[in-house]
Amino acid sequence: MSKIVGIRFKPAGKVYDFDCGAFVLKKGDDVIVETERGLGFGTVAVDPIPEDDRPPGKPLKKVFRLASEKDYQQLRHNKQTETEAYTFGQQAIEQQGLKMNLFEVESAFDGNKLTFYFTSDGRIDFRQLVKMLVKHLGARIEMRQVGIRNQAKMCGGLGRCGREFCCSSFIEKFDPVSIRMAKDQGLSLNPTKISGQCGRLMCCLTFENKVYQELKGKFPAVGKIVKTKDASGKVIRINLLRQRLVLLTGDDQEVEVGLEDIVRN
Repeated sequence: MSKIVGIRFKPAGKVYDFDCGAFVLKKGDDVIVETERGLGFGTVAVDPIPEDDRPPGKPLKKVFRLASEKDYQQLRHNKQTETEAYTFGQQAIEQQGLKMNLFEVESAFDGNKLTFYFTSDGRIDFRQLVKMLVKHLGARIEMRQVGIRNQAKMCGGLGRCGREFCCSSFIEKFDPVSIRMAKDQGLSLNPTKISGQCGRLMCCLTFENKVYQELKGKFPAVGKIVKTKDASGKVIRINLLRQRLVLLTGDDQEVEVGLEDIVRN
């Protein structure tokens, strides 16, 4: 019976399905796989499962072989090539006077193609730059402009919480983040407090948003008049996690009550 295995090419990158073939693989194994761009080096991220458990779709590419010492040598050579290409790329960009921020160079596994990742506020005419890179590096060149959040994911770093960026450690794709999530969680709307190192709203605002939405549905809205066994008043503040709310009574007194104290009509 054929089995499929999940392969990841980058840390916290997307997991792709491949056909195991005759190989017995386990999570953490390094393998060489067939891709649309040739052979690629990846790591088993999801243990093999029977192909019958996979939804029908197009045929899968196959695992070519287990990684060998020669493959690891090729990886080290690629890293050195990427470093040299990045240094030359920076020099060429300055020479051309282009307003772009080059932050990473990635080499194809066989070394015949280099991808230059950069950010920029607008469109860049890099045709002359590509000619310089091809002439100096002797490889196919791809220039890829990405967003600031993708840059943070690829470069990594430490967030304000002191932990490694979520996007570079485990988030595979970016979910929409809105200022409404910060409001629902009672956070300060100061941009410096709810923004990540990338300058965008922190991805972690989405982690607990569903819980806050569920809790919020149990509470009366701010401004609504409610009754308890001992008093009645207008809701002025809500603490979702403590399941408490503050009422402003008719004599302008603030009373804190529990959600269970509210008399439902």
